[in-house]
Amino acid sequence: MVGITSFAQEVKTGGLSVKDMNLNVKPGEDFYEYAGGGWMKANPLTAEYSIYGVFNELAEKNREQLRELFAELGKQTHAKGSVGQKVTDLYNLAMDSVRLNKEGTTPINGDLAEVAAFKKANLTPFLVKMHLAIANPFFGIGVETDLKNSDLNVVYMSAGTSGLPDRDYYLNTDAESKKIQEAYKAYLAKVLEMCGYKKAAAKRAAKTIYEIEYKFAEAKMSRAEARDYTKLYNVRTVEQLQTDYPAVNWREYFDGMGLKGLQQVILEQPKVMEVANTLMATLKEQEIKDYLSGIVVKSATSYMSDDIAEASFDFYGRMLSGQQERKPRWKRALGLPNSLLGEAVGELYVNKYFAHGSKEKMMKLIGDLRKSLAEHIAALTWMSDETKVNALVKLNSFTVKIGYPDKWRDYSGLTVDPDATLYDNVKAASVYETRRNLDKWGKPVDKEEWGMTPQTVNAYYNPTTNEICFPAAILQAPFFDVNADDATNYGAIGVVIGHEMTHGFDDQGRNFDHKGNMTDWWTEADAERFKEIAEKLAAQFDKIEVVRGEHANGHLTLGENIADQGGLRVAYDAFKKTAEGQSTEKVDGFTPDQRFYLSYGRIWAENSTEEAEYQQTKSDPHSLGRWRVNATLRNIDTFFKAFDIKAGDKMWLDESERAVIW
Repeated sequence: MVGITSFAQEVKTGGLSVKDMNLNVKPGEDFYEYAGGGWMKANPLTAEYSIYGVFNELAEKNREQLRELFAELGKQTHAKGSVGQKVTDLYNLAMDSVRLNKEGTTPINGDLAEVAAFKKANLTPFLVKMHLAIANPFFGIGVETDLKNSDLNVVYMSAGTSGLPDRDYYLNTDAESKKIQEAYKAYLAKVLEMCGYKKAAAKRAAKTIYEIEYKFAEAKMSRAEARDYTKLYNVRTVEQLQTDYPAVNWREYFDGMGLKGLQQVILEQPKVMEVANTLMATLKEQEIKDYLSGIVVKSATSYMSDDIAEASFDFYGRMLSGQQERKPRWKRALGLPNSLLGEAVGELYVNKYFAHGSKEKMMKLIGDLRKSLAEHIAALTWMSDETKVNALVKLNSFTVKIGYPDKWRDYSGLTVDPDATLYDNVKAASVYETRRNLDKWGKPVDKEEWGMTPQTVNAYYNPTTNEICFPAAILQAPFFDVNADDATNYGAIGVVIGHEMTHGFDDQGRNFDHKGNMTDWWTEADAERFKEIAEKLAAQFDKIEVVRGEHANGHLTLGENIADQGGLRVAYDAFKKTAEGQSTEKVDGFTPDQRFYLSYGRIWAENSTEEAEYQQTKSDPHSLGRWRVNATLRNIDTFFKAFDIKAGDKMWLDESERAVIW
């Protein structure tokens, strides 16, 4: 097999730094601290962060680059309707604190007046208006790829907007949860009063909103249960919707949303829709008004005066995340064009900052990591040859996206008006984006479209397109550094590549074939063996106590944990085919194998508040960085060999207890 081209031919000035490590800790005791403790000590949490890690460090660099980019745009003259005009005016609107504070909460007065005039008989057209421009009361819809026909876009119906991060925040009855629940109701009452409600009415409305959201929480699947796509795929005709959920005139609703002629939808959570229908039918008119007012206010707090934005931050930032202060205005301001005009900003970013030679080197890395994963699949002892063939067909069918899209999105239909309020411009952008999404219904899936902007420090695998994507922003040090040794690069970006590839074969991805269709291509016996090993891995994480007595959720994080382990194993074997990987030459006193694992440990270094750790554990499918390192590495024998870790060391796990899938 052809090995991966070694970077060792170049002069190496980058890579690992011993300063990032904590050499006072033994690798066999706490490898996470050993590999990244120095970085964590040198990068303590600042008041504007609840979690700060290596990913955030790179994101900060990107923010500085975007700030420089926007400053340059601000010095130029732009034609009305041009990308430059839209980006500059949106940024300036968000930066204009004097205007925002002068306007106060008046930008939403019109929407609140419409809510005040709401009549229950007009529920359907009112939902259309809300769903297009503001948020999703009672339920929401959107167009995505049909899970069983990856070439076609279909309409999905999902749960509506809720104010707390996860259903368990409503359902848990411990003292800390009750404290958060009461604080949430107090926050709702406060912002409603700031927007014109009388004190008693605001308290009443907050109670109503909370009770509605609580009923939805009771009906929702847990996040772990909702990872099973088959449970989310419930076909309903429009006629069935009308029979089962008659509180809405569905034909009128879909026509208003621009979906004339729609025959059926995919209903994700029928139990939630049952609750929504009951509430829409039985709530008093004033209760619906209170609920809708709350949604309007909550959706707008970031686009009005500082006092209401601070009230929102006080709950969501300080209370829920442990963050002490809001990010500087310029960071918040650039977030708007960066999200609402994402690919337009991305094109400017790529042209100015992306090292285009990285694309070719990434393609070579990906090609050889694909070969490494193929070898792993072929060597599996728990999988039959029949299923292996299907797995290899899927692997060889991966589409690869690197850096930036081949074609950029067109934003000519979006207007940014500097004379209008920031809130009205955000609403206009929301309508534009919603219409753009709904307009995909019934059309072929655009498989060239990207699911992330180029300036995003992340990567992804999409099962319905069977694609892996690596945006430009992650192709920088410490993830990808042309001036670093192979061990550093393979332990960082190599593992990221292997991670995304393995997602195609995790507990969710394995249910999709090489064309991206949700079909069962496994033998029954192989599927059972996979589940058995996966359950073993989930149980390992379930045992981890994270914070406040809360344990990691091994089933919620199962897909990411499988991908972390698979990415490490695949990247390590690919690394071992390089000249450096086969050598024993030490750098800074560490062997190539040791540097590979140190590089992996460093990229997950992070500091965090207890509140943020709790919230991530409840609502995020990714494990905390500490466990992505320590818990994952305990299943990998080459890691033990690299650092001479033996039975009795805390990092050690007996071979019989290890769970190795890919």
